[in-house]
Amino acid sequence: MRSRIGDTTPNDPVAPDSAIATPPSQLPERTRSAIAAVVGAGNVLEEPRERLERSGGLSYLDLLRRRQPTAGIPTPDGVVLPGSPKQVQQVLDVCVEHDVGVVPFGGGTSVVGGVTAFRGDKKAVIVLDLERLNRLVSVDPISRTAVLQAGVRAPDAERMLSAHGFTLGHVPQSFERATIGGFAATRSAGQASSGYGRFEDMVTGVRLATPRGEWELGVAPASAAGPDLRQLAIGSEGTLGVITEVAVRVRPLPDSEHFEAVAVDGWERGSGLVRELAQQGLLADITRLSDVDETAVQLQLAGTWKTSALRRYLSARGVDSPCLLVLSWHGESADRRKKAMRLLRSGGGVWLTSAPARAWLRGRFGGPRQRDALLDAGVCVETLETATHWSKLGTLYDRVRTALRRELGHPLIMCHVSHAYETGASLYFTVLTPRDPEDPIGQWERAKAAACEAISADRVGTISHHHAVGMDHAPYLTAEIGELGRDVLAAAKRAVDPTGILNPGKLIG
Repeated sequence: MRSRIGDTTPNDPVAPDSAIATPPSQLPERTRSAIAAVVGAGNVLEEPRERLERSGGLSYLDLLRRRQPTAGIPTPDGVVLPGSPKQVQQVLDVCVEHDVGVVPFGGGTSVVGGVTAFRGDKKAVIVLDLERLNRLVSVDPISRTAVLQAGVRAPDAERMLSAHGFTLGHVPQSFERATIGGFAATRSAGQASSGYGRFEDMVTGVRLATPRGEWELGVAPASAAGPDLRQLAIGSEGTLGVITEVAVRVRPLPDSEHFEAVAVDGWERGSGLVRELAQQGLLADITRLSDVDETAVQLQLAGTWKTSALRRYLSARGVDSPCLLVLSWHGESADRRKKAMRLLRSGGGVWLTSAPARAWLRGRFGGPRQRDALLDAGVCVETLETATHWSKLGTLYDRVRTALRRELGHPLIMCHVSHAYETGASLYFTVLTPRDPEDPIGQWERAKAAACEAISADRVGTISHHHAVGMDHAPYLTAEIGELGRDVLAAAKRAVDPTGILNPGKLIG
């Protein structure tokens, strides 16, 4: 790391929670009593630590603020744990009556300010933690659908579905903590989305609690009964209702998983080959292309870049700037895999055995934890993501990197494509640079703003492919959907939440 970004200044010792200033709860006693009458007094939490634990997500800035006692963390006035969809609706009814803000909370993995306890114009704000909504409601093996409560964490969903011989196949990096409701609320995309689809592709129905009453959507696999309002609820980020149940399409557990790793010479050729795979219907369930910088780091961490042997091997085969392509096929896919590997070889790809792919698989959930060690070492480390059409991919890639370098000097910027489509692909950037000890928060805020402006300029890319909008991306949403689009969202908000209690400040501000 030092050879790439230079020396860093280790962080001061992490402040214990008890050192972080937590303002007293502003939840009126009358409101607390009314909520307690619904969920039980033991499910209304007001201790400082309990509120602090649900005070935000897991972005770099969230983590940084929790390490600094004076940084100022928006803290909810209470945490409420409802035990059923009915109780969620009843709690919302109380909050409407008392004009109290409500922040829905699942796994707390948002990295864009989606669960920040912002109160807006409300006198108090509560976090509605859905951890007790943790049931598999039903499985329909004939239709291959299942209904899960919103608070079910992803590993538990897989465990419960596997008992019936099924899988959801949705595995984002947040998999260990994230919830079914969170996946739906943010239009999540998993690492195997090329095979299983994005989460919105899996949703067949959704049940929400809203300030106007319960709202259930989805009665058939397809419908021409007007616009698909399920897609309005999915991605609404808790601003149009609290998702309490999600009906999803499930698939039989695969009987095998086959891994491959291929090195391609350069980012342009690599992304071109992924485009060909996508447009010929040959994508693996997991198709992940790393650029030159990310490839070098991955191979070093995997222990396969310690000597010059691999470099000589690749160079002899025309690969001087290796980009690593990780592939994984699930179930019966031998013919598709054979055709894909033939295409890659004809395009100059060099097979590397399955070892680099399996090394990636073993460490794929390590990034979020690794940030803590990097923060200790004085590193500013964060990610951002976007997507665009194939014809603009190179432009977007260059724009974001240029914007980040302009603000940060000489950072290490790594990028990969992890989601490919017939018409385009995502770009996921990871940035490491020495942390500014004088203004660490402002350092990243300026860099992120520069990157967002580069993405939004000329509508070259989307402000978010799968991290959602939250508060961080809200200033850039209008550039993507237009003033009219924003007015449509605002009208929907007024229709279901006329007093604006739901997740203040998110999505449309």
